[in-house]
Amino acid sequence: MTTDAVIPEPGRQIESLDALTPERAEDVLAMLAEAAAADGTQAVSEQGRLQLRGGKREGVRHLLLTVGGELVGYAQLEDTDPVEAPAAELVVHPSHRGRGHGRALGNALLAASGKRLRMWAHGGKSAARHLAQVLGLTLFRELRQMRRPLSPPDIDEPVYPAGVSVRTFVPGQDDAAWLAVNAAAFAHHPEQGSLTQRDLDDRMSEPWFDPKGFFLAEREGKIVGFHWTKVHATEQLGEVYVVGIRPDAQGGGLGKALTATGLRHLAAQGLPTAMLYVDADNTAAVTVYERLGFSTYEVDLMYRTET
Repeated sequence: MTTDAVIPEPGRQIESLDALTPERAEDVLAMLAEAAAADGTQAVSEQGRLQLRGGKREGVRHLLLTVGGELVGYAQLEDTDPVEAPAAELVVHPSHRGRGHGRALGNALLAASGKRLRMWAHGGKSAARHLAQVLGLTLFRELRQMRRPLSPPDIDEPVYPAGVSVRTFVPGQDDAAWLAVNAAAFAHHPEQGSLTQRDLDDRMSEPWFDPKGFFLAEREGKIVGFHWTKVHATEQLGEVYVVGIRPDAQGGGLGKALTATGLRHLAAQGLPTAMLYVDADNTAAVTVYERLGFSTYEVDLMYRTET
């Protein structure tokens, strides 16, 4: 994201598409990789990157900013939440910043959303914060990335409630049951709770997916909770990807036990560090993770229009 006003630049065009060709998707992913290398953080979330591929997705728009035919900026607008304003992410290629491209994309997003917009600033970079201010957006959400060392492996043996057993996820067998529990556990969280079979398939087709790191807790043959871990091989990071507990099974220590199971699994892979994301206003979860040795590493900020 850039902070400059919309400076006229010959040949600048913004195209809005409901789907990208495979070649164009790869162009965007390559630009995102270059920006991440320069910024130290991804400008577009995992969900956003998955939505680049696979054709049209309901409620998703892709904005491509080109100068003289060269791709120099990208924004994604997702309008799938029945209550909240459309959510957006954007990036400008590092070598093309300072020319007003970020603000041009921001204005295009405001126009496309009817000036009802939420926008992420991943990593909370100062330029992104300033652009949000210039666009008239106000801060309303802080997502923390927390980390803890996994070496030495000092995670206590998990203690599960009576009658609960743990096994790993079986693709094709557990899909529907897991999606139902995930939806129930995250009914208050529109991004996670709205995952569909297509979203699950997208993740299972990624190189990082490993069912041996996807733990299901069962009682009487029914899933009551889960801990899905993820390994970022290049960064040598293990992630507490998502921990969910069915509402009627909460409060008995199941979440703590599942978290410990996943952390012990990640430590056994020889990974030096674990990470997770949690909303800053979820004080109960932040407290639990702090007690497990996690501390805040960086923050993602979300801004929105006031209307």
